[in-house]
Formats: sequence, structure tokens, C-alpha cells
Amino acid sequence: MIAVIKGDIIASRKLENQALWLKPLKSLLASWGENHKNWELHSGDFFQIEISNPEEALRKVFEIKSLIKKVEPTDKTKKSSMIDVRLAVGIGEKTYSGDSISENNGPAYIYSSEKFDVLKKENVTIGVKTSWKSFDEEMNLYLKLAGTFMDKWTVSSAELIQIVLNNPDITQEEIGKQLGIKQNSVSGRWNRANVNEVMEVEKMYRNKIKSFLK
Repeated sequence: MIAVIKGDIIASRKLENQALWLKPLKSLLASWGENHKNWELHSGDFFQIEISNPEEALRKVFEIKSLIKKVEPTDKTKKSSMIDVRLAVGIGEKTYSGDSISENNGPAYIYSSEKFDVLKKENVTIGVKTSWKSFDEEMNLYLKLAGTFMDKWTVSSAELIQIVLNNPDITQEEIGKQLGIKQNSVSGRWNRANVNEVMEVEKMYRNKIKSFLK
């Protein structure tokens, strides 16, 4: 059982300098695995990632989301990035391994493609599809609700989320030192970013996927 993430950058053409999102995304994906074997970027702003452990998939989705939302807007009067990202997770078997990820096949790949195709129609940016209907219904509801604030993350909120995802046990005081701001400022950002809710959704996903994988 694996997870496959398919994604694309929303409104990427608004940015003249594509390297602003492309370089950090490639660096992140390279830290997860080998280009072409474990992930691939193609067709301008489309990408695909294979995750060997499905339990890690949603955390990685949130990492990508925060990375893209952290891209500074060219208009300095704006607090939020000009771009966003659409991400579909498929969980299932891999029945064929080719020379590159684009040649691989199986239910995980099919599910991610099917979910990706309907995300735009559903007007949501993150979704999951598996063979477990009850799991999909529940998790997609949580992800749709979480999207109401995740899609509105400012650059500073995304920066904070990124730090917490990489250091789940970090304290607000430690974050303040890292960002060079006071603890009460961290607290304000923490609440505006809905950090607790994000981590609760991730934890719920992780617990539920474990029970379904048994």
C-alpha cells in the first residue's frame, strides 16, 4: 500500500519568476526521494509524488501547501501569496513499476488522478481518495473545512506552519527566537494560522489510516 500525491500550482502564471516556487519545491521533493523515481515535475506546474508510507502523506501535503503559500507576493502591500496549490492524495496498491514514476500504475495512481480531476469542480484544494468510502467521506469533509482557513494563510502564517510541521514539539518561545519575534507575537500568528486545527486534522488522518491499513 502506497500514497500518490498529484498536484499543480494555482495561478502560477501570475508570477513572472517561476523559480520563486519551483526551486524550493524541487528542494523539498529532493529531500523526500529521487527525481523521476519518487517524484517528478512536468508540464510547467504539475507534479507527482509517490510516498511509500501512506501515514506520512497528509503531513507532506501540508508541507507543500505551506511552502507554496510562503512565496512572497510581488505586490509588497499584500500579505498573502499570489499562488496556491491543488493536491490530491490517492491511497492503494502499486501494481506496476516502470522506469520512472510517470510509468507506474495501480489503484493509488488511479485514485489520485480521479480525485485530482474533480478537485477544481468541488472548489477545494486538498482531497483524498481510497477504496474505503467511509474514510474518504470523513477525511474530505475535514479537509474541505480546513481549506477554508488554509487557503487564506498569509506568508507569515505559512512560515509558522512550516516550522511546526518540521518540528512538532517546538515551543512558541523557541519559534519566537527562530523568527526574531516576541512570544506574544508568535501566539497571535499561531491562532491566525489555526495551527492546532491543522495538527489535529493531520493526527486524525494518521490514526484513521492506521486502523484501515490493519
